[in-house]
Amino acid sequence: MAKITLKGTPCTTSGDLPKVGAKAPDFKLVNGSLANVSLGDFKGKKKIISIVPSLDTPVCATSTKRFDEYAAKDKNTAVLVVSSDLPFAQGRFCSAEGTSHVVPLSMMRDRHFARDYGVLIQDGPLAGITARAVVVLDAEDKVVHAQLVSEIGQEPDYAAAIAAIK
Repeated sequence: MAKITLKGTPCTTSGDLPKVGAKAPDFKLVNGSLANVSLGDFKGKKKIISIVPSLDTPVCATSTKRFDEYAAKDKNTAVLVVSSDLPFAQGRFCSAEGTSHVVPLSMMRDRHFARDYGVLIQDGPLAGITARAVVVLDAEDKVVHAQLVSEIGQEPDYAAAIAAIK
């Protein structure tokens, strides 16, 4: 379990992020067409997994737009944005913000992804959704970078995530 904060108030996550060097856990998330998506759907590509509580918040929106800018330049990397939002809300956000290079994925059917990646918030006002984190995978799904943002209201280290993908 990791300790994070929300505006200074402590919260606990369900575990720890996958370790650098480890094989990333597979997942089943939902895309905008309501189809299940797994890690295997991005086989052979490097991946940045941006895990956010909700695209409906300013910091999550900012980080999604920043990673979308990167994704527009690097066609060999899939940038996945995972949140608790429904696919319909994710689609509206991406359409309104013009973020067409990221792949929004929803945990609407279950919370296994959040538990397996150690980011499910266990207590406090955001219990049941994810902490903010970034996990970067190489083309063989090995973790090459992992950051759990200690204060939910802060942005991740974009430069470190992008450096890890190169």
